[in-house]
Amino acid sequence: MSLRKKYINNQNPIFTPPKNDKRRPAFIYFAMKRASEIDVARSELNYTIQPKNIKTGLPIKRTRRLNEHRACAMRAMVLAMLYHFNISSDLVQASVEQLSDECGLSTVSKRGNKSITRASRLITEFMEPMGFVTCKKIWDKVLGNYMPKMITLTPLFFMLFDISEIKLTNAKKQQLGWINKNLISKGLKPITISEAKTKAKDTQMRNLFKYRISKHTFYKKKRNAQRLIALDEKEARQKILRALVGKYSISELTKMGPSGLKKQVNISYYYLRKIAKNTYPDN
Repeated sequence: MSLRKKYINNQNPIFTPPKNDKRRPAFIYFAMKRASEIDVARSELNYTIQPKNIKTGLPIKRTRRLNEHRACAMRAMVLAMLYHFNISSDLVQASVEQLSDECGLSTVSKRGNKSITRASRLITEFMEPMGFVTCKKIWDKVLGNYMPKMITLTPLFFMLFDISEIKLTNAKKQQLGWINKNLISKGLKPITISEAKTKAKDTQMRNLFKYRISKHTFYKKKRNAQRLIALDEKEARQKILRALVGKYSISELTKMGPSGLKKQVNISYYYLRKIAKNTYPDN
């Protein structure tokens, strides 16, 4: 086995839809069928389009075709992006990590550290410079890092598997008709394509901010746990004991007794040790 083959964790990535997920629109299934029948990694577009630097807009010199490992990753990624595609907003309603997991592109080291580099590089080093997708990054002032990227599929993405911009526009109109039918049945006013797009983007942003808040809460708890665990064990246990005494009523403490209280201190101490070492469980 060559060194290159050893380096690649999953040589044949396949997109696996999430379990118990809701049914997707007919256009999504149609597009996924087309994308699975046509080799998107060997599309003529991949050879005729000149990739551009996202920051400068200048052409990037490209002298060779996609290697087979990246081509395999692209075939799976295209299906994953389509599955999570929101027709109204053009957004992929899934994070890069979720896409990576569902395509079998994520890796976990012996230490338990997760890597989504293969999926991330496919998007940022190929799909985005080629113009198949655009990515928007939002800086999180609370956590001091970027929130999950908002990925938008361009009309060029659909041309990889011979779906024209006209067909995509018709799918949007059909989707809008379905949305308005539901709104009217509820006694609400119908909306335009532009309003549907704005509404879908707003929903995506709210979901991202929910993620930000939950992540902020996790790291705040982790920092507090790390501060406590950094103390001498005896001192840390004393702090936990004082906190528990303040938490329970006199009758609850009496019922619990010294042994019950000691058990709660042990549980809290080992729980905090676990939090102090954990990483955020991104989805």
